Amino acid sequence: MWLTNQTLGGNFFLSGIFSQSSHPSLLLSLIFSLFLMAVTGNITLILLIYIEPSLHTTMYFFINQLSLMALMNIFVIVPKMLANLLAEVRTISILGCGTQMFFYLLLGGAEVCLLGAMAYDRYVAICHPLRYSVLMNYKVCLLLASGCWFTGSIDGLMLTSITMTLPFCRSRMIHHFFCEVPAMLKLSCLNTSLYEIIIYFCCVIMLLIPVTIISGSYYFIILTIHRMKSTEGRKKAFATCSSHITVVTLFYGATIYNYMLPSSYHTPEKDIMVSFYYAVLTPVLNPIIYSLRNKDVTGALKKMLRARKV
Repeated sequence: MWLTNQTLGGNFFLSGIFSQSSHPSLLLSLIFSLFLMAVTGNITLILLIYIEPSLHTTMYFFINQLSLMALMNIFVIVPKMLANLLAEVRTISILGCGTQMFFYLLLGGAEVCLLGAMAYDRYVAICHPLRYSVLMNYKVCLLLASGCWFTGSIDGLMLTSITMTLPFCRSRMIHHFFCEVPAMLKLSCLNTSLYEIIIYFCCVIMLLIPVTIISGSYYFIILTIHRMKSTEGRKKAFATCSSHITVVTLFYGATIYNYMLPSSYHTPEKDIMVSFYYAVLTPVLNPIIYSLRNKDVTGALKKMLRARKV
């Protein structure tokens, strides 16, 4: 797929993150610490959901998928970032660049859809509790999760194929810490305005369906909560939704900035900061949001720690 560009010779060069930093060792330690926190947090959450029978529910099935996506995403981006911080010449091969781009787009597209599926799950749980076990059985959950991964794969394959077959003749220096589509387009000697429009409409379509599902689900959830007479019932309903709303806000903010705002709003520095926030900080925050604010998860964690001491 990328033979045309491969024949042009050489690798790409990454400017890296905070390339002008006067304390590279401190930056390396910070990113490595965040990497360890994200890996530890997401693996712990995945293991808890797998081991603890009380967490074998539909909601935690989707949280497990979200943690898996976050874990894969940080492994796609951060190891190469850390290696380049240690290297004198920050390079990445054309094959490595395309692979990194594909998995980043796949995981981003899958997460967009998964957040919509999670909102629908909360809608059924709160608005139709008596039919919940029928409407959200294991087969339905598996089908929804598979659809998310498939949609992300199509998104990644399509955008990566087009981007990596563009002729890159302006420069080999990517002003970013990984191979992201907007940064790669700036290297092409062709007029990419049409392709940028295609990306914009693809992202609108990719976001429109999940956003519609999320908005509709929470509209009916709010109406149902408003009708509840029990204060305890209202608190419990809000508690089950608050973590998901937080993650949706964190994720969609970065996605809209990267792929839907016009190029006039973008600068290399802003792009790097937003991508760092999504690629590195979000995988750290997700398990914290779903554990510290969730009594079931904290209870399962305490139970597992007590069992290890015994």
